[in-house]
Amino acid sequence: MLNQLRNKLHWIAPVLLALTLFALPASALDLAQAKSQGLVKETSTGYLTAVKPSGEVNSLVQKINAGRKAAYQKLANDTGAPLSAVEQRAGEKLTR
Repeated sequence: MLNQLRNKLHWIAPVLLALTLFALPASALDLAQAKSQGLVKETSTGYLTAVKPSGEVNSLVQKINAGRKAAYQKLANDTGAPLSAVEQRAGEKLTR
């Protein structure tokens, strides 16, 4: 009987772990939530800044800003405009 219980636990534990890991992204903070909670704000430079820093907020800001910088750089390369001009224009649109 004890061996049967151990055998069941061998497959139950990984299943529970997997379910826990899949549930984590659903609870992760996203940009809309962060903005609505006043945790982040847009800046005139086209990037986010943390208003109420925390590990999760800082991670979100870093991730979003890295993606934006890559997109701004691509647009600057495609148009021949300086990166700073692309950033400034994006900032104007995002802070309206």
